[in-house]
Amino acid sequence: MSWQAYVDTNLVGSGKVTRAAIVGLQGGVWAASAGYTLSKEEENALIAGYNDLASVQASGVRLAGQKFFTLRTTDRSIYGKKQADGVVIVKTKKAILIAEYIAPLQAPETTKVTEDLADYLISVGY
Repeated sequence: MSWQAYVDTNLVGSGKVTRAAIVGLQGGVWAASAGYTLSKEEENALIAGYNDLASVQASGVRLAGQKFFTLRTTDRSIYGKKQADGVVIVKTKKAILIAEYIAPLQAPETTKVTEDLADYLISVGY
């Protein structure tokens, strides 16, 4: 399956994710929803953020020009919120999955879909 298919089918196609992207841990967007563009600075800050989760917790994350306040971080996941909308970001062995949701979607719905895909990618070496 192509990386774009993971975004289109597994994430957005689930109906539980509004827009999504997959970013490589070495940099570069592997796939993204149509019109969902991350700047190079946003990519780099997100990748670096996993080495400084305290900073991410304090400053939030910026994705496609929008700022999300960080609700919680773990070594694997970052959960952010912007009014009623939010983002679930999950690191695998070689990539970072970014899944945004817009109300009426809720964090638990998006989290399950994103974490399940991350589990699968980790299980196959990604």
